Amino acid sequence: MQNHIRARSILIIATLVGLTLATPAFGYIGPGAGFAIVSSLGVILWTMFLAMLTLLVWPIRWVIRSIRGRRAFARAKIRRLVILGLDGMEPSLVDRYMAEGKMPNLKRLKEKGCYKLLGTTTPPLSPVAWSSFLTGVNPGKHNIYDFLNSDRRTYLPNLSSVSIHAPTKSFRIGKYTIPLNKPEIRLLRKGKPFWNTLGEHGIFTSVIRVPITFPPERCRGVVLSAMCVPDLRGTQGLFAFYSTRDDHAQERTGGEQVRVRREGDTIRAELIGPENSVKEGTGNARVPFTVRIAKDNRTATLEIGGEKHALRPNAYTDWITVRFKMGPGATVTGICRFMLVRIEPEFELYVTPINLDPEKPALPISFPAAYSPYLSKRFGPFATLGLAEDTWALNEQLIDDDAFLEQCNSIDAEREEQFFDALDNTPQGLVVCVFDGTDRIQHMFWRYLEDEHPAHPRNLIGAAYKTSPHEKTIEEHYARMDALVGETMQRVAKNDDTMLMVISDHGFSPFRRGLDLNAWLIENGYMTLKPTSDGAPNKFLAQVDWANTKAYALGLAGMFINQKGRESQGIVEAGDESERLKREIIQKLTRLVDPKSQEIAIVRVQDKLVAYQGPFTDTAPDLIIGYNRGYRVSWETAIGTITDGVFHDNTKAWSGDHCIDPDLIPGILFCTHKVTSVSPRLMDLGPTALSLFGVDVPKNMDGRALEVTV
Repeated sequence: MQNHIRARSILIIATLVGLTLATPAFGYIGPGAGFAIVSSLGVILWTMFLAMLTLLVWPIRWVIRSIRGRRAFARAKIRRLVILGLDGMEPSLVDRYMAEGKMPNLKRLKEKGCYKLLGTTTPPLSPVAWSSFLTGVNPGKHNIYDFLNSDRRTYLPNLSSVSIHAPTKSFRIGKYTIPLNKPEIRLLRKGKPFWNTLGEHGIFTSVIRVPITFPPERCRGVVLSAMCVPDLRGTQGLFAFYSTRDDHAQERTGGEQVRVRREGDTIRAELIGPENSVKEGTGNARVPFTVRIAKDNRTATLEIGGEKHALRPNAYTDWITVRFKMGPGATVTGICRFMLVRIEPEFELYVTPINLDPEKPALPISFPAAYSPYLSKRFGPFATLGLAEDTWALNEQLIDDDAFLEQCNSIDAEREEQFFDALDNTPQGLVVCVFDGTDRIQHMFWRYLEDEHPAHPRNLIGAAYKTSPHEKTIEEHYARMDALVGETMQRVAKNDDTMLMVISDHGFSPFRRGLDLNAWLIENGYMTLKPTSDGAPNKFLAQVDWANTKAYALGLAGMFINQKGRESQGIVEAGDESERLKREIIQKLTRLVDPKSQEIAIVRVQDKLVAYQGPFTDTAPDLIIGYNRGYRVSWETAIGTITDGVFHDNTKAWSGDHCIDPDLIPGILFCTHKVTSVSPRLMDLGPTALSLFGVDVPKNMDGRALEVTV
C-alpha cells in the first residue's frame, strides 16, 4: 500500500500545483483560427471547485483504489515495466559501437537479458511506428500512415494525426469577439493505448513524450504529449531570423526572415505571435524587443517584456517567457530562446519557435492538466513543441551544426529530468519515455559518416574542408544514450520486480538521392500539368491538370490514385480500373534503377489492401513506396512541388532518414530478461506489457504477447 500511495502522490501534488497556477486566459492556436479566450473568472472558479472536490473525495477514492491496486497485481509477473525509447537507434551502429567498447551498458544489458532486432511498420515513419507501438495494431486500425495526408477535396496536405478547429459560437462586443464554446482539438489516431487498458485494471502509468499522444487522453496516470504538439502560432515549428542582410525577402522553409535596421548600437524589432482573433483587424499579436550592442561590438543585451538578457555570439539564452496581449485582461504566454549569431559585418539573431508555456499552456499538453505545470515548477521551463529540435534552421544554414547540437542536448537533458522523476514516482506500474535526440542528430549529421555523401561538407566546399569534430557527433550521442541506459539500469536495479526494455521504433539509413515521384508520373503518362501555370505557385500540386491525371504523390511514403467519387476531380473509376492502374504502377516502379549509380532505388511497392487491414484503410495512400537504402522521396514531392527530373542529389544537412522499405530498417529491442520469441515486432510490445501485468490481450490487437522469461 505504501508504494501505491507514492504512485498516487504525483497526481495530488500536480492538482495542488494547479491551484496556484490559475491563469487569466486560456487559448487555442490553429492555422488561421487565431485565439479563443475564455473568462478568467470562470477559469479560476472552476479550477478551485475541481481542486476542492478532489481534496474532499480523495480519501474515499484512495481506499477504493488501494483495494483495487492490490487486486491489480494479483496475476502480474512483474511489479514495474520501464520502456525507454531511443527514437531511430540504428542496429548496425549499435553493433559497431558495442564491439568497439563504446556502449558498455547496452552490451551488459544484452549479456544479462537479450538483444534482438525489432520489426517496424509500413512505412517506418515515427508517427506510424509509435502509433502501432502504443495501440498494438497495424495502421489500418489506428489511421496514421504518414506525417501528412491528402485532403481528397482540395489535394492539399493535412496533418495526419490531429484536427484543430476554432470555436463555432461567439458574440461580439464592439471590436472584440468572445467565444462561447471551446475549440475542437481532435486526435485522428484511432485505437486505445495499451496503458489505458492497464489503467482499466488498476495499473498506474507514467507516459513521457511518446509521439502521437496529442491531445493527451485520460488515463490512470500521467501523460506528457509529444509529436504534433504545435507551437504558439499553430505550426509544427516556425523559427524567426532577424538580420540586416538584403536577402530578407527570401522564402525560408520552416521559418521567417525579418529585415531589421541597426541605428547606432540599437536594433528594434517585434516577436511575432499567434493570430489575434479576439480583436478585429489586429492580425498577429506582437511583442516588441530591443537589442543594444556593446561598445566593443562583441556582446549585446536583449530587452523584452521589461527584462534584460545577456546575448553572446553563438550562445542561447535560457527559456524566456513572452506574453502576448490579446485583449483586456487576456494574455497568452509562450517561451522561446534567443541566439545572437553575429554582430558584424551583418547583425543576425535567431529565435526558436515559440513553444507553448508548460507552466501556463494555451493548449492541453498533459494529463492531468496540472502535470505540465508541475514539471515546470519542479525543473523549470522546457520544450513542449512536438518536433522541438529546429532541423529547418540548420537546413537553411541560418544556424550551424554546433547550435543545432546544443538544442538537441539541452532538450534531452530536460527529458532526462522528467524521465527520472517519473521513475521515482512510479514504483510499480508502467513507465514509458521516448528520447528524440537519436533521431534528430542522425537526420542532420549522417553526412559526416560517409565521404561519398552529396551533403558531406567535403563534397560541397572541396579542398577548403578541414576535418570536423562532428564526424564523431553520432558516435558521441550513442555513447550519451548508453550512459542514460546505464543510469536507468542502476535505478531500476533497486527493485527486483522491475523489467527494463530499451527500444527503437526503426533504424536509420543514408539519404543521398531523392525521387520526385510526380516527375516520374509525368514521364510515364499518369500525370499532366496545365499548359500554362497562370501564375499558380509550383507547390501543393497547384499546376496539375486533374482532368488528365490518374495518380499523384504527396507526403513521405505514398502515392494516390485520382479516383472518381473520392477525389474532387477524380477520373479513375473505382474497382477494376483502379486496381489495374495500381498493378501497372507497381510493376513499373518496383526495382526502378537510378541512372546515375545504376543502383535499385525502389525495392518494393505495396498496395494498401495488402499492407493494411482494418476499418480506416480508406484514408491510406493507395500505394506505399519502399525505397532502397540511400534513397527517399524528394523534398519537393513531400509538399507537391514538381521538378524537371526524377532523381536529385540531396545536399541538405538533413542527410539521413528512415523512409525506406521496412524490411531494411528494423529497430532494436534490449531487455533485462530473456525474450525467446522469434522476430519480435514493435506492435508486439503493448500486448507483451499487458501479458506481463496479467491483463488479457484485447482480441482486436494485431500484436502478440512475446515470450519473456521472468
